[in-house]
Amino acid sequence: MHYAERYTQEEPQLLRELDKETHQKILQPRMISGHFQGRLLSFLSQLAQPKTILEIGTYTGYATLCLAEGLVENGLIHTIEINEELLDFQQKYFNRSVFKDKIICHHGDAKEIIPKIDLDLDLVFIDADKSNYCNYFDLIFPKLSPKGLIISDNVLWSGKVLEENIPQKDAETKGLQDFNEKVKAEKGVETLLLPIRDGLMICRKI
Repeated sequence: MHYAERYTQEEPQLLRELDKETHQKILQPRMISGHFQGRLLSFLSQLAQPKTILEIGTYTGYATLCLAEGLVENGLIHTIEINEELLDFQQKYFNRSVFKDKIICHHGDAKEIIPKIDLDLDLVFIDADKSNYCNYFDLIFPKLSPKGLIISDNVLWSGKVLEENIPQKDAETKGLQDFNEKVKAEKGVETLLLPIRDGLMICRKI
């Protein structure tokens, strides 16, 4: 991975600072997208040139800023975060970014917020509670533009998705298994599972 990062475009200075402060001050810093995955998200967004992006799960805003790099001139990214304690941290970095006027933050339960976003979505990034990935897919798919992308993080879940006898209490692993099967069976999308970090599932609407 270090070799891959060495020959990957460097992350912007603002993102480098965001990553550092996340590791210093925020619980579970491994949740951040980080340099390599962040550059991939930026790359995909720049290829797609979306007008409207939806991010489910903001965390500290690293992926938000990466995805925003691909927005067209008048584009917007809507990002949803349920953890109120992270909002000030996110906003500090969003305000320092050239994309500050393109980022619309929503606080609350994504399952309640998504139906209120009455927009055609060109790109969606799912990185929230894993037990609800199937629910998120069902909510966003009707809003997804033709050829639109859904990128879902953590779909390998440290290899737990390979296990056959999942304890009933492990709703996250079961949710990811169900999600991976669901998108594979969905005739309205093309899928590509990339074994990058904890697994990225890319779905393209046909």
